[in-house]
Amino acid sequence: MPRLPVFIAGFLLFAAPALAFDLPTRKAGLWEIKMEFEGHSRLPMQTMKQCTDATSDKLMTANFGGAAEHCQKQDISRSGNAIVIDSVCAFGGATSTSHAVINGDFDSAYTVEVTSTREGARPVPGIAPGGETHMKIAASWIGACAAGQRPGDIMMSNGMTMNVLDIQKGIPPRGVPTRGLVPPPR
Repeated sequence: MPRLPVFIAGFLLFAAPALAFDLPTRKAGLWEIKMEFEGHSRLPMQTMKQCTDATSDKLMTANFGGAAEHCQKQDISRSGNAIVIDSVCAFGGATSTSHAVINGDFDSAYTVEVTSTREGARPVPGIAPGGETHMKIAASWIGACAAGQRPGDIMMSNGMTMNVLDIQKGIPPRGVPTRGLVPPPR
């Protein structure tokens, strides 16, 4: 798998415990997601598109958020129109402490600001051990999914497409050399 998507996936696992909660389901259709990693000059803003329906949206939250049983603390509250989430979760020998603020709605647009620290396990490239990270996500609903897109598809800016439903079945992402693996069905 190319390095940048792997790094993004790793970074999401670093910050995602803040999102490991039963959030409202996004409106079905195509969403554009822009992720900005503050303080990481090596990592430019990333833009991806996600084709969702109720089933795939809940599965994406579960896959990227992790399981609640890994969290020693998971406080969720509302402050005005914002959802505020504070969590402490352990994954793979690391403990991640996260604070997230979600603003907007899940029908047209929302933002997420996550501040996290991580202790233990292997270091994440470009992040000082125990250092604080900041991630901003801006999501907007574009419309219906395009022809050929399936609910669960995540289209990265580098052309790679992965589907959360396929990942559950062990099918590799599309557009990535698989080195002898059987390509996913089309």
